[in-house]
Amino acid sequence: MAEIKTKQTQANVHDFINAFAETEQKRKDAFELLQLMQHFTGYEAKMWGPSIIGFGQYHYKSERSKQEGDWPLVGFSPRKAAISLYVYAGADGQQAILENLGKYKMGKGCIYVKKLGDINQDA
Repeated sequence: MAEIKTKQTQANVHDFINAFAETEQKRKDAFELLQLMQHFTGYEAKMWGPSIIGFGQYHYKSERSKQEGDWPLVGFSPRKAAISLYVYAGADGQQAILENLGKYKMGKGCIYVKKLGDINQDA
């Protein structure tokens, strides 16, 4: 069985944002998200792999693939095309929150937003 490649690292989150976010707006949004997620989760930001900023962690075990590992409770990455928000998909009440979120696209376990101003941060 293949080993999970995305693991928590000791890389500096601020250095990552400054180097990875390609525009001043992406950097500003990333630092704002950093504060927002730390506040709401109560967890310190940690790098996961080379490009994901995660908060907290949980252990999962897949029934289908027998794969297991650790993953952040929530996280984000200020990618070139959009900011990727990593969230748990399928939580109770999630659909109601998404209806009030604003302008986004939904992936399997990600919410993609062009800029932080496009979404309702209270949601």
